[in-house]
Amino acid sequence: MSLKKSLLVFVMGVFVILAGMISPAKAAEALEIVPNQKVCMVTNMVFPRDQIPVKQGGKTYYGCCENCKKTLAEDATARTAIDPVSGKSVDKATAVIAARADGSVVYFQNKKNFEKFRARK
Repeated sequence: MSLKKSLLVFVMGVFVILAGMISPAKAAEALEIVPNQKVCMVTNMVFPRDQIPVKQGGKTYYGCCENCKKTLAEDATARTAIDPVSGKSVDKATAVIAARADGSVVYFQNKKNFEKFRARK
C-alpha cells in the first residue's frame, strides 16, 4: 500500500472514531448538502476535490481511488444506501447527499427527507 493510501486509511479511521463522539442531534445540525461528485461513494466521505467518475447503468457514481472505482463497477450494494428518514434504499447517484462536520455523509431520497432529518433535535 502506498504512503498516500495508508495516510488516507488512517485519516478515515480517525473520522470514524470521532464520529462516535458526536451526539446524533449535534451531527444532524451540522449536516450540509454537498455535490455528489465530491463524495467517495464507497468510503462515504466528502472530499474537497472532485472524485473519479464511474459510469454504471447510465448513472454516474464517484470513488476516491482505483479500488473504489472497481468496487462501484462490480458491487451493486456499494451503489445504494438507506435513507435514515424513510428507511428505504437510495441510489447514491441520484441521492441528496449531506456531509457531517467529520466528513462522513448521509444519503437521502430527496431534499424533504434531508430537511426532516436536520430538523430533529
